[in-house]
Amino acid sequence: MRTGAKNIAQLHKRVIPAIIIAIVFLIPSCFMFPSGEVGEEPPPYFETNVEGEGISLEIEFRKGKSHYFPLMAVWIEDTLGNYIQTLYVAGSIATGVFGHGDASTGKWMPGEIRRPAALPFWGHQRGVQAEDGLYLPSPSSPVPDAYTGATPTGSFVINTKTDNPLGKPFYVFFEINQSWDWNAYWTNDKFPGDMQYRSSAQPALVYNTLVDLSGSKDEYIMEPVGRSHHSGATGELFDDLHTLTTALNIAETIIVRVKR
Repeated sequence: MRTGAKNIAQLHKRVIPAIIIAIVFLIPSCFMFPSGEVGEEPPPYFETNVEGEGISLEIEFRKGKSHYFPLMAVWIEDTLGNYIQTLYVAGSIATGVFGHGDASTGKWMPGEIRRPAALPFWGHQRGVQAEDGLYLPSPSSPVPDAYTGATPTGSFVINTKTDNPLGKPFYVFFEINQSWDWNAYWTNDKFPGDMQYRSSAQPALVYNTLVDLSGSKDEYIMEPVGRSHHSGATGELFDDLHTLTTALNIAETIIVRVKR
């Protein structure tokens, strides 16, 4: 009996810790979210153009593994490539004022910065030229507050509306750019002396999807369709994406939903 009791005690010493370890690993799996990431909270929502009288849209952005405070713009165009309106643009681009734009006092303070390489395709498609010749908003001529907001720090969902009803199919565009993301092709000495390129590195990436309200489809996955000019000198869209690396992983998924 003494031997049996001793064996049972030794068995408990081995089995009970194993059970505890299994529970520790099992509990987090019970709180998995739809995306499959443990402990991930639903992305925050924010609204733009709440006074719009047109179509209600939801744009869901799921950050990718290379996401690190990128700048973004969302807008719509007709099927002929004509700009219709902006749905969202990062506040720093919308105003021309960056939160860490002025270090003249020895501390980083908000200050005016011109970043033509940040979101050049959006800027040129919008077609509004500032006093300095750049296709960018400025402190004296910003994008209205209704279409802008702080740059989200991770995944997010935008609830927005078009200004007016749209009876024909239209494109939703999404441009994204992340500073200092050099790679083997887009190196920091590729264009010597081009300071606009040096603040951008890999060019902005452009996604789009065609929304057709005449059908029953309400959800559209956005796909990358090109890259912008490396320094924002033109509004060209280049379809060669083979030189991009981490830029393709800033976003994991971008979805447009029609809210009927």
